Amino acid sequence: MWFSFPNVRPRRLRQSELIRNLVAETRLTVDCLVMPIFVKEGIDRPEEIESMPGQYRWPLNDYLVKFVEKLRDKGIRNVILFGIPKHKDSIGSEAFSKEGVVQRALRLLRETFGKSILLIADLCLCQYTDHGHCGIVRERRGEVVIDNDETLRVYAKIAVSQAEAGADIVAPSGMMDGQVRAIRQALDEAGFENVLIMSYSVKYASAFYGPFRTAAYSAPKFGDRRTYQMDYRNAHEALKEVMLDLEEGADIVMVKPALAYLDVIRLVKEHFPYVPLAAYNVSGEYSMIKAAAARGWLDEKSIVLEVLTAIKRAGADIIITYFAETVADLIQD
Repeated sequence: MWFSFPNVRPRRLRQSELIRNLVAETRLTVDCLVMPIFVKEGIDRPEEIESMPGQYRWPLNDYLVKFVEKLRDKGIRNVILFGIPKHKDSIGSEAFSKEGVVQRALRLLRETFGKSILLIADLCLCQYTDHGHCGIVRERRGEVVIDNDETLRVYAKIAVSQAEAGADIVAPSGMMDGQVRAIRQALDEAGFENVLIMSYSVKYASAFYGPFRTAAYSAPKFGDRRTYQMDYRNAHEALKEVMLDLEEGADIVMVKPALAYLDVIRLVKEHFPYVPLAAYNVSGEYSMIKAAAARGWLDEKSIVLEVLTAIKRAGADIIITYFAETVADLIQD
């Protein structure tokens, strides 16, 4: 419906920074940011990730502690951990080992920081399997497939081991059917009813994951992940995935990637406005900005704020981003 307001001049609301801040519809704060952290076995100093300038693989020692302490002091109290083990096998056994790299990192950070930080553990198998897929591989009738139900049993073991190590939230990212139900049941039976599940409900098979796969050594050795991750041509399918995860007990749902899927973030938020929604500003989105900024084609600080504000404006309540520390500095400034 169109209304006529002859005395309205929108530019009056843009004439100074203080006025623009006063009437801003979307507000980006550090409270909504989650910093991804790679933890790696077998190193004693941070390793710079070539495909993700400014990001590192962290050892399980004081370097990791001091980095998380710096994040906390800047107001970033939410981190999600991705593990890189020394040993890989066909079932990803290090993913659910009590002495697994993420489990050890969780214990270290929990013992150091108590409840002053929120610990999220990514729950998947791709970094831990020798074939690089997110589930257990089987051969059936001459075809290599991912065994969905056997994978669920492994996911349940991973979730319990991460909860025992101190995770506040487990975040299953494998896109297996029924993963949330299996994990919720396992957590409840083990006495971890209060551990949250943040499900990668809407995870697309995307080329934007390239730098992450280099960083975590998690690229599949054969085939691809299109049989379990979503087809990027589909938007409304996301609603089915979210609905199923909520029915199974998810506390938080996620859309991944973020920047190329703002329409999907908006679609999910409009249909499930009462559900906390996360969006993952993934490695390819990060590395494109870093590469363009390094060549002077973009102003990094300006574009980072614009991109993350767009993700928030689209409907994300939580943003997982490698730019978390950068944004904290910009907000403080």
